[in-house]
Amino acid sequence: MSFKDFGLSEELLRAIADQDYREPTSVQQLAIPVVLEGHDMLVSAQTGTGKTAGFTLPMLHCLSTRPKTRTPYSVRALILTPTRELAVQVEESVRTYGKFLPLKSTIVFGGVNINSQMKILRGGVDILVATPGRLLDLVSQRAADLSKVEILILDEADRMLDMGFINDIRKIISHLPKTRQNLLFCATFSDEIKRLADGFLKSPKLIEAARRNTTAAGISQTIYPVDNRRKSELLSFLIASKNWKQVLVFTRTKHGANRLSQQLCDDGISATAIHGNKTQAARTKALADFKKGAVRVLVATDIAARGLDIEQLPHVVNFELPTVAEDYVHRIGRTGRAGNEGEAFSLVCIDEHELLKKIEHLLKCSLTKVVLPGYEPDPSIKAQPIPNGRNFQRRGGGGGNQSRSRPSSNNRSSYNKRPRGNFR
Repeated sequence: MSFKDFGLSEELLRAIADQDYREPTSVQQLAIPVVLEGHDMLVSAQTGTGKTAGFTLPMLHCLSTRPKTRTPYSVRALILTPTRELAVQVEESVRTYGKFLPLKSTIVFGGVNINSQMKILRGGVDILVATPGRLLDLVSQRAADLSKVEILILDEADRMLDMGFINDIRKIISHLPKTRQNLLFCATFSDEIKRLADGFLKSPKLIEAARRNTTAAGISQTIYPVDNRRKSELLSFLIASKNWKQVLVFTRTKHGANRLSQQLCDDGISATAIHGNKTQAARTKALADFKKGAVRVLVATDIAARGLDIEQLPHVVNFELPTVAEDYVHRIGRTGRAGNEGEAFSLVCIDEHELLKKIEHLLKCSLTKVVLPGYEPDPSIKAQPIPNGRNFQRRGGGGGNQSRSRPSSNNRSSYNKRPRGNFR
């Protein structure tokens, strides 16, 4: 099958050819015809399967072939995303595929000056990519008119629910016209997503492009059992001994990400952190440095990493397992994208054994465990409870897993100071 088979406009086919895309992915084959036919749609698709193009291409085609209705502050198509990073990725796709079309798009999110965003919206736009909070700010100041929205797209809706945006989404929907097309995309199908879909989708077409809560076939997954206090040492050893050039590492908390990136730098491994406390400029620079190879390691929290699209990212490491099993699927989905192969590694201490069981139960398989010589777990260490990383951060905490390795003077978390070698 080729993109020509969809009946897309010549301008879109030129843009697709410029990207050297020849065959649509499975989710694109399923989704594009449904959108072109004007149906509402609920899609469950793994990250990295091409779902962004799956809604961007038909949306652009529909808008370009309809009479233009732009008025001051009006929006014709609204794409909601949970994070700034994902919003940037989506708007880049809109610009890439729509570069030969006379359509105007823009992006709005928090953390930057709102006045410049209001100025762009003054003349109206065809496509607006937005995070919920900033969009509501603009609506409240009458700088965004949603009454003429023709197409509403919720991208990574499961993450928006997880981040507590459900009330914001409902407020935004209340400003939309009753007659419109609705598209909802998620990586994992849950009962919460189905309830959300029931609330505003009209006779939707259901597309499940990947088996529920599965990981991409091209990702190898390995568990390294290790004591909590030796995790950072093991991570530095793995990066240096395997000569990894580009590694995305996940921690549970923002402060933990900062500490780990500093420890890696102390070990002679270039690293930077990305999380919600960073300014947008700092987050953009960290991601740019990582993409171009100026730093080898990007340490991220779940929220900050959502929407990161790094072409052919080879390695993902869970420095700490997520407290929500579905987040494991999202994390390792940063590698093995668009049919490429990738490797996912998890450093698991005794405190996290229950979290690992939940992940394996979700995936319906046991993950390979490899004990590295010299890093064998101490059998005398007892498991301690792990704070919920998300709730802990919201309350203003942020030390990561502060559970104790031993009831003695060695009672240190994996972030604390330790003897160092140069792992450069």
